[in-house]
Order: sequence, then C-alpha cells, then structure tokens
Amino acid sequence: MHDLLLKNGRVIDPARGFNAIADVAVDGGRIANVAAGIDPAGARRVIDVKGKVVTPGLIDPHVHVYEGFTRLGIHPDVVGVQAGVTALADAGSCGPYTYQGFPVQVLPNIATDLFVFINIARVGLAINPEIESERDIDLDAAIQVVSENRGVVKGVKARMVSPALDIMGMEMPRMALRVARETGTRAMFHIGHRAGNYSAEFIRELLPLLAPGDIITHVYCDHVGGVLDASRKLIPEAREALARGVFMDVGFGQTHFGFDAARRIIDQGVVAHSISSDITGVGRRTTVHSFVEMMTRFLALGFSLEEVMAMSTVNAARVLGIEATHGSLAPGRRADISVLDLRDGEWTVEDTEGASMKTGKAVVPVLTVKGGHVFSPEWGPHPWGWTPNLQPE
Repeated sequence: MHDLLLKNGRVIDPARGFNAIADVAVDGGRIANVAAGIDPAGARRVIDVKGKVVTPGLIDPHVHVYEGFTRLGIHPDVVGVQAGVTALADAGSCGPYTYQGFPVQVLPNIATDLFVFINIARVGLAINPEIESERDIDLDAAIQVVSENRGVVKGVKARMVSPALDIMGMEMPRMALRVARETGTRAMFHIGHRAGNYSAEFIRELLPLLAPGDIITHVYCDHVGGVLDASRKLIPEAREALARGVFMDVGFGQTHFGFDAARRIIDQGVVAHSISSDITGVGRRTTVHSFVEMMTRFLALGFSLEEVMAMSTVNAARVLGIEATHGSLAPGRRADISVLDLRDGEWTVEDTEGASMKTGKAVVPVLTVKGGHVFSPEWGPHPWGWTPNLQPE
C-alpha cells in the first residue's frame, strides 16, 4: 500500500530524461514508483494532478533566509515548501562568527532543506558593508566552521564589491579560495558592482583562479565587473571558466539581472547552469517575488520548459554538490516533489534594470511534497497571489 499517490500529472525528471504523463507513488517518505497507471486502490492518499507538472523538488541555490539575524532575512519555509521549493542555499548571510544561529535556531524549526555558504567576512551580512578592513576576515575561523559543518555548509561566499576590493584587492577572493581548497568545498563569488572605485579588471583576474565546482553568481548582471566588457562583448575568461567546469548561476536579486545582458551573454555562449532568486525579505516584495516567477522569466527568454526544469532541479543540485540526494525522482530517493501549474495568460515580467518582457506562460506552485509530507502554497508574493503582472490592456 502506498502512502501517497500523485495521479495523472506530466512528470518531468531531467536527471533521468523522463517526460511523460505518469503517476508518482510515495512510501515511507521515499519515491516508490514512477509509472503510468499505478492502481489507486492501494494508496492511503490519492491526489489527482491532471494537467499539472510534477517535477523533482525545486532547488534555489542562492537565497538569504537568515531571518532575525540580518535585515535581509526571510523565513526559509515562506520561500521554500510554501512556495513550491524543497531545498535552498543561503549564500553568505552568515560568517564564521554568526553561523551557529543556523543549527541552533533555524534548521530545527523548518521543513525545507537548507544549506549554507558562509561569508568570508567574519559576521557575514549582519553589517553592510561586511568588509571595511582586513580585520573583518578571520581565515582560521572560516576554515574551522566549514570543516566542522560539511553536511550543511557547502562552501564559502565572497562578494567582489567595494569597499572590500578597494581595501584588499585580489587578496580577499584569494582568501575565500583558500578556505574552499583547504576544506575540499567550493567558492561562490558575487560579481558586478554599481558603486565605488571599482575596476572592471577584477573579474578578469578572478576567473582564471577558479576551479571546477566553483560558482559565479549574478552572471547576467549588467554592472561593471560582470562578464560583459565595455563594448558589450563576453570576456574570454568567462567562456574559458565555463569550459573548465566553473558553474554559472543567475542570482536575480534586487539589482543583478538585465534581460538585455542575459540575451547578449547567452548569445555569446554562456548559459547559466542554475536559476536562482537571491531572494530576500525586501526583494520578495519589490523585484524577485518568487522562485517560480524566476522560472517564468526564463520561459519568457525562450528557454523550453524542460530546460527550465533542469536548471531548477538537477543542475541546481550539481551546483550545490548534492546531486546524490536531490534533484531526481528516481525510486528510492527521498520524496521531494514540486507540483506546478503552467498557467496560460498574458503576463509581464521585469528585470532589475527597468525592462520588461511579455510571456504567455506563468509557473505557479500547486503543492509541495517534502519527505512524503504535503504542503500547500501560501497566498503568494503579490496582492493577487502567485502570477506575475497582467499585461495592461
């Protein structure tokens, strides 16, 4: 007898190349079977998801959910299981001095899987700017925290911004890379900056230092220090890093994504591995709104549904190094499942530069299964719910 049976959905599992109308059976919190025509008589709970998309639990690899510890924070479940997402990675909200709030206060009280990249700055984003002198980095403490918390901590985050680079130059990212190398993890780098005495050459110095598995986030930003040069051409170091196995992540956020920049970068050969929201409490209200709206933006850019699902599941799992446990509906895996509605309409989505695009499809969460437990979405980030803006008549 199955504990849960999702019937008649369009199951898309990019990790296994599966795309068909099928049922998903769950036993003991794990995927028992994915097949057409599973007998509902042997299930304790049956949910008919005909017309919906059933996919491995969505993964957002760049968020800020350290609620109460930073001004940016939002509760993980609000942007997690209550928003169609089963796993998140907080990208640099805490530093080695402020990490312990996660295992003590946050992780025991949430349903969503949460991973962490600690900030190279010792107190993370508890203050902004987080680095104003060399004393704001404690390299030994960073190495210790990452080493002792490998199950949760996936690496180190550094922001390639002023004033840190004005003060320390390339020594700051080199320190982050040292943490990653000495702990056998990966480094994530925020690129692009709007303010400060900032050199566009920093990105060209950084990229050759990165190894396979390291991550560039905000790859489609339109700022100085991004992967486009002053003539709007892709810097060669970006293509070389991609070929070398460096991951490229979206990191939409409040100021880090332009449709024009995205098109130019994609057309010149750099397609992001993972969609990520860089969502914060403020950003949810003003710009990024939700992970599913990020998926809608990529449909608007011309990506296929299958491509968007891959970027939101198996690719994101690879970026975080959790593909052995996340990002697939293979039988035996933990039952982390997102059920989504691909809603027809005339929708408008915006970037963070003031531009907008129209699209005929919007992704909306229907329900989330986390370890076999079913969660319904909350109201949504907009006054009207989950869908983006309707196009003006």
